[in-house]
Amino acid sequence: MTGSDLIGIMILAAGLFAVGVFGVLARRGMMFQLVALEVALSGPALAFIAAGAYHADPEGQGMFILVLTLAAAEVAVGLALFLRLRRLIGTDDSDAISGLKG
Repeated sequence: MTGSDLIGIMILAAGLFAVGVFGVLARRGMMFQLVALEVALSGPALAFIAAGAYHADPEGQGMFILVLTLAAAEVAVGLALFLRLRRLIGTDDSDAISGLKG
């Protein structure tokens, strides 16, 4: 892998992260926000793989496994919260959660 390949992959990773963050901030539906968060986590995971391949170091793959585990835990907790809130308030609009303040 050359330096220009690494730069291209890092730009792609930054783009994935930016699209994911924009999706989390711009969308109101909680399910879309969860998907956008997954896309945002894919960016750093791709960067770890690319940096590990460039430096011929397997630690990038280890960090990818860590990010993948974090994403799986986030999906499990997020989906449980999504289902519970949808049953409680009847909508998946994240702005409706502000009405739950006690």
